[in-house]
Amino acid sequence: MVYLAVLAAVALASPLAAVQPVTFDEAFVDATLRIDTYHAGNATEEIVTLDRVLRQGSWAGSRKHLTDPFGVGRYLATLTDPSTGVVLFSKGYDTYFGEYRTTAGAGSGVRRTFHESVLIPCPRKTVRFAIAVRQRDASLRELFAIDVDPAATSVIRAPLDRGVAVIPVLHSGDPHCVVDVAIVAEGYTAAEETKFRADLARFVKIFFDQEPYARHRERFNITGVFKPSQDSGCSEPSWGEYRNTTVGATFDALGSERYLLTEENRRLRDVAANVPYDALYIMVNSSRYGGGGIYNLYCTFTADNQWSPYVFLHEFGHHFAGLADEYYTSSVAYTDFYPRGVEPDAPNVTALLNPGSLKWKSLVTPGTLVPTPWEKADFDTMDLAYQKVREELNGKIAAAKRAGAPRPEVEKLQEDSERLSREHAQKVDAYLSKSRFVGQVGAFEGATYASKGLYRPALDCIMFTKGVKPFCKVCQQAILRVIEHYDE
Repeated sequence: MVYLAVLAAVALASPLAAVQPVTFDEAFVDATLRIDTYHAGNATEEIVTLDRVLRQGSWAGSRKHLTDPFGVGRYLATLTDPSTGVVLFSKGYDTYFGEYRTTAGAGSGVRRTFHESVLIPCPRKTVRFAIAVRQRDASLRELFAIDVDPAATSVIRAPLDRGVAVIPVLHSGDPHCVVDVAIVAEGYTAAEETKFRADLARFVKIFFDQEPYARHRERFNITGVFKPSQDSGCSEPSWGEYRNTTVGATFDALGSERYLLTEENRRLRDVAANVPYDALYIMVNSSRYGGGGIYNLYCTFTADNQWSPYVFLHEFGHHFAGLADEYYTSSVAYTDFYPRGVEPDAPNVTALLNPGSLKWKSLVTPGTLVPTPWEKADFDTMDLAYQKVREELNGKIAAAKRAGAPRPEVEKLQEDSERLSREHAQKVDAYLSKSRFVGQVGAFEGATYASKGLYRPALDCIMFTKGVKPFCKVCQQAILRVIEHYDE
């Protein structure tokens, strides 16, 4: 099919090969269409159906770079001219369902449904909107397509949510020319708005203390979005705690106790629609360790944990630049997240199927072997021992909470967990600092939940271990490419 051939070419093209066939003003008006869908299935079945189409606010993205040059993400959304097949807009992304289908539950055939949204510039005339899923060989298979008429009476033009406070923090320019970041409050009651504003200012400072954001501050607009929650905090099912909050964020996503996501996509998008945004944070009013980040969907973090600055930066790396986790000893819900024998789409991990064509070859430190023989065995022994103790302690905390144990007993267990985490991070930093490969770029085995067969670019990076530390050179380059994509 000609259309799919064009779509695949867009998805896999290099940045220099991406060509925009028409101007923004020829194809679009300065408004956003939100395509809401339901995404259902399991590991072997997948279907997307339409929920609704909404017209909202001005378009936040670039009016110059309209087609995706990165080839990152399990899914690709495209707009094409139905009469010519010309691709007018495309964007890669990942989804909650895409992660669910790699879990044991999905593998056993359990079907689940997730609500999702794709934001597109509002076309001047009817366009063909399609969603394709990436196959093991990186080819694309179309899942869903529909003609979208922006003038149709079925396109919802409802007023925005009331009671939402928009809090400008940094305004550097026209939303079309910079990266627009919205930070949505979650689990802050009306009485805690002052705390949200203080937390917002604190984390924006953390953001711009980190490279490459620090050198490119003028390329960002950052805005807080506050709608009070009925309850403070968020739900923690494994601990037997549930909260009524603005966007329904909850721990235990996909069965992982530290994974913090929301399945209330419609509520989230309705709140966020009060501002133009390219990237979306959910800041959760909690002291527990946790967070999550999904490429071009959203990312979450808690505001008051000792590791919150690290999680804040780490999860944005997932959401904004499609960076993969580089750690591999922690327990996760996924099975076969990156299948063996397939090159990952993420810019910072590789299966090293062809060492001579390493995706970050230009950044490899001269003289560094590929693969790089780092001191892995002792690291694994140390880290796996910690993970076992950590898992046991988390189980004790959950059991104590569910049993209604006295508060001092629970607090003591939580303090022990935080101390253990801090001490282990210090041991890891000390161990890695003695390596002869510190600061070098190579291909270090162990990445993305796999001890063998996947490789990361550097010995250490904020995508690998805990702590406010630099992104490696490869991750910084990937982030910078996305920042530049939002230039007018």
